[in-house]
Amino acid sequence: MSKAIGMIEYKTVSAGLTATDIMVKTSEVDIVEAQTVCPGKYISIITGELSAVRASVDAAKNAFEEQHIDSFVLGNPDESIFPAIVGTTNVHTNDVAALGVIETFDASQIIVAADNAVKTSDVKLIEIRLARGMCGKSYVILTGEVAAVQAAIERAKDVVQPSGMLLDTTVIARPDRKLIEKIL
Repeated sequence: MSKAIGMIEYKTVSAGLTATDIMVKTSEVDIVEAQTVCPGKYISIITGELSAVRASVDAAKNAFEEQHIDSFVLGNPDESIFPAIVGTTNVHTNDVAALGVIETFDASQIIVAADNAVKTSDVKLIEIRLARGMCGKSYVILTGEVAAVQAAIERAKDVVQPSGMLLDTTVIARPDRKLIEKIL
């Protein structure tokens, strides 16, 4: 058994809160995030052993199928996912040769995209913004050398496109120092 991350996304706050309670009562998991996001949806992110996370997410999905938007379970997520979600990454301005941005219409697909991107090439996650203040959209910003960022973005696009949730992507080579300082 290995460390895993799982997430549920619901149309309503009441279904999301109750589903979160079901998840933590189903298996031994820890809550990373549990909150209302735009436009009045509710997300919960949990972590724990793979079998526990899978059982918890499945129980929550089955309890409120009509309110369920999306969910996922990832085994062995890249460790940089967690600080990027909570905004505690440590990237220095001198480390930014290129910026990559992936934007989705929902919250859960962006974490899957970020995990795949960071596992594809030598990039660092700067931030994963989960539908807060963005009308339900989400994005990830990452950095690295230009070729690495391009490869990471392409992989993330390939992963998200089948879901229909991909909104946009970009790669900015040699971003201006003023932009870097504002982002970091």
